[in-house]
Amino acid sequence: MLLPFISPRPEERRTTCRDLSLKWKTHKDNQRYLNPETGICTRLQVQAMHPVPNTNQVNISDSVRWAPKLAVLLFCAPPSTISQIILWPLRFILCSLFLLSWPLDGLPGGGSYTDIYPAYLMSYWGQLWAARSRREYSIFDKMVEKSPMPTPADFSAIYLCDNPDIVINYRYVAISYRQSDVFQRGFDDEGKKREEEQKKQFIESVRSTTLQCGLQVYWLDLECLGETTEDKNIDLYRMSDIYHGAIFTLITLRKSDDQHSIESWRSWGGRVWTFPEALLSGELRYRIGLDGPVTPITLHELANKAYEYYSEEIAIINAYGGKDRLDRLEHLTRLKAAIWRRGSAALPKARDPEKQRPQTAQQPQLQQTGSPNLSYPAERVYALMGFFEHRIMPSILETELQALAQLSMANDSNRMAERMVSMLPQDIQPQACWYANDDQYESELWDIEPEVNVAGATERGALVLDGCRATCICWEDFPEISFRRTESIRRTIAGRIPVTLPGWCFMQQFGTAFFTCAAFMLVSGPFLTAYSISGRILATQPWLIGIKGVMSPEEAAAHIYGAMLSKRQRLFFTPSGLGSQYDEALAQTGDDIYTLIDTFSGTIYYFTAKCPPTVCLFTGREGGLGRFVLFLRKEVVLRMPSHIHRVMIPCDWVAIGGTRE
Repeated sequence: MLLPFISPRPEERRTTCRDLSLKWKTHKDNQRYLNPETGICTRLQVQAMHPVPNTNQVNISDSVRWAPKLAVLLFCAPPSTISQIILWPLRFILCSLFLLSWPLDGLPGGGSYTDIYPAYLMSYWGQLWAARSRREYSIFDKMVEKSPMPTPADFSAIYLCDNPDIVINYRYVAISYRQSDVFQRGFDDEGKKREEEQKKQFIESVRSTTLQCGLQVYWLDLECLGETTEDKNIDLYRMSDIYHGAIFTLITLRKSDDQHSIESWRSWGGRVWTFPEALLSGELRYRIGLDGPVTPITLHELANKAYEYYSEEIAIINAYGGKDRLDRLEHLTRLKAAIWRRGSAALPKARDPEKQRPQTAQQPQLQQTGSPNLSYPAERVYALMGFFEHRIMPSILETELQALAQLSMANDSNRMAERMVSMLPQDIQPQACWYANDDQYESELWDIEPEVNVAGATERGALVLDGCRATCICWEDFPEISFRRTESIRRTIAGRIPVTLPGWCFMQQFGTAFFTCAAFMLVSGPFLTAYSISGRILATQPWLIGIKGVMSPEEAAAHIYGAMLSKRQRLFFTPSGLGSQYDEALAQTGDDIYTLIDTFSGTIYYFTAKCPPTVCLFTGREGGLGRFVLFLRKEVVLRMPSHIHRVMIPCDWVAIGGTRE
């Protein structure tokens, strides 16, 4: 045991993992992967263009056999310079000696051709925080059962009332306001006293205004929200029903020196809850100050005054006004973006809507206030769920990521979480890897066709995906790859003749004929080998090969097809890119750029990442290409030909994203 003042060096720290047999293994704290050939947790070695000493980086190497490689150098192109003419006989002799010493080296390498990528053996092993199926064990449900917080035992999602006549015969007005516009929260005795007086004045003004409008009932959260935590959760669950069922919603603004009160409108319109309150209401009216006149206002007029991002939210307004119908998924996506741009007493307003990200802070204690939206980490999700067919019960026990995953699972037809998995946001955050507000490929959420299903969410906010196809990425070297080629008896015989060369050399002592045959084979061996590997390549064995640094397609092809006598170009850039990708990659100054080679489609990619990804996961389609997530933390998403997923082996549950320890 180490003394308290002694700490181990980073390379000596130990960690544990499970192998394919779910046995615990202890090893140094470094990047590792589950070897698809052995099923053992193995230290990751990365081949690099410029390897750094004393790291896990190694020199680039391949498994191309030397005899075919020398034959290709001899006959791929005739020598044109003096140096090449001088070296040609030396290479010829060297190739002959290789065939004499290692005759099997001249045979086609790679073993038998397989048309599948290496299998991904890892899987999610653990209990789900929240599960899509009621038959699965859920940590969240068990916590709800043990805690008196969430809901009463006899709670029903249908709005029930002890006296139905009240609901049938009474019409009511709902009040929408920003808290700081009507009262200031106090922290000392004098402040709390002032707060209570301001609340009383506000309540009296609401009562007076309701009577002036010819109504006798109003709904104001200061008076109508329940006192217990159970009641607060139910009221928050039914918030959309309250504003949807009101005769009209009365917006209360603070007085302003501005003639049109634009500042007051923007203050009210920039909050999380005021946006759904306005959209779900059948009619809108407003007043400026506690004693101002009540004036009707339309959604379009309100949007001009209250919404800072009017150009982005007018599509939602038009959809509610019937002028322009939106697809449901596009409608919900725009609603989500609009709500996420807003702040509240618990969540700050985002200056840049593209940079807004989910809150994953520690779960706070429920504050005893008159508003339900001060203490819920997933407040934005609860404001959004009023637009969905199926809602979830609010809880302070879950984060925003967990609540968003639950809302998506409850409304499976929209599949928002599954679509977000395939998107690559501009800003990758360690606490929200599967979550995406935007996409670096400039695609919208409704452009994605998901190919995976969310089975549940983990306690750290990760999504557990089902129906995945995945493969491992080879980093340590270029493996020996086999090919499917056109069949030819002549090329087959030509490739087998050099194998018999050692036998003829051994038998040359029995006569001149044997010696002549041995000499002929020794001279013609390189020619026969070159002819045997000159057939047309129909398909290449599927592999994903990674290199740290920038490698050109010509260099990569030499390592893969170095023993193939063909002038045809084998590797290309991604179809969605330009021919200058190699030059652009070379211009990158960072040390976090990688090259990925797909031998099946013959495509080469460049990307940046903090660590080399060890897994490629097919998650969806978009724009004629597939979306493939590299690394289970979703640091990289590549657009690759979608047909390659057919030769990926289906894998077990996979957990993607989530917060780090």
